[in-house]
Amino acid sequence: MTVPLNTVPLSAHRRIAEELPDLGYTDAWTGEAGGYDGFTPLALAAAWSRSLRVGSGVVPVQTRGPALLAMTVATLAEAAPGRVVVGVGSSGPPFVTRINGIPFEHPYRKVRDTVRFLKAALAGEYVMGDFDSFSIEGFRLASVPRPAPPVMVGALRPQMLRLAGSEADGLVTNFLAADDVPRVVEAMGPEGKAKEVVARIFVCPTRDRDYARAQGRAMLGSILNARTYSAFHDWLGRSDVLAASHRAWAAGDFRGAGAAVPDRLVDELLVHGSPEECRAHVARYVEAGVVTPLLAVIPAPEFGAGPDGMLSALRALAPVS
Repeated sequence: MTVPLNTVPLSAHRRIAEELPDLGYTDAWTGEAGGYDGFTPLALAAAWSRSLRVGSGVVPVQTRGPALLAMTVATLAEAAPGRVVVGVGSSGPPFVTRINGIPFEHPYRKVRDTVRFLKAALAGEYVMGDFDSFSIEGFRLASVPRPAPPVMVGALRPQMLRLAGSEADGLVTNFLAADDVPRVVEAMGPEGKAKEVVARIFVCPTRDRDYARAQGRAMLGSILNARTYSAFHDWLGRSDVLAASHRAWAAGDFRGAGAAVPDRLVDELLVHGSPEECRAHVARYVEAGVVTPLLAVIPAPEFGAGPDGMLSALRALAPVS
């Protein structure tokens, strides 16, 4: 499950986190952009549930120094031994530069070097020396987490996907269709076949198709025209499908860019329908190679608003034996 849950204040998450394992949910993961930070919700989820695995999916490598990132992960891992995963990624200029004032430079090298640093530091090694994108004069964690948390990479395209397969412990990805998964896994290389693949899947459990597609277009219009995701879907073979949306966006017609996303693509990227139909669609991702389907639930009119409505939706979507 993606946390914080959409439209639910963080202060209201405790009773939801306590119930999630009983419903069959195993994990709580965050993202990090312009809203919540990537670690506070994980610390709360780990404290409120004794079994949920918690992971950052993902935090940018540019906005924290390597040692601070290792210290944060190690602290969380000491509080929740064996239940922590750190996912890191490159993010982009809107988050790194425009709101944090940090130059967005050498994203691939910075992610690769941070992965190498984290794996060494979290294993208890003394890290010193020059990486391609930063230098470390000497660092060792004061308290080494046991076991060492896995380090995953947020990736979309071939170079970063190969990094996830060759040097990291797995992949975190999102905004892809179930049919896209085999190509993404293949791009991780031969070593990637044995790695964990986490995919964030957006779900709106409603039978109101028009409502779901409206929610999907409101989200996808900007996402699919962002630099990283536009290139990702071009690589997946959707340049022609999204050409009209790209033209509208370039002309400043942001609403038109969303309206130009075809119904079929909305239906592939946003899981919707009855809870049973949603579970069946999520199962397609697993069959295609996703190890951990990570749900991001969008409120649906059938379940109402607020914490009670979200909890009702989660109960309806819960894995069934």
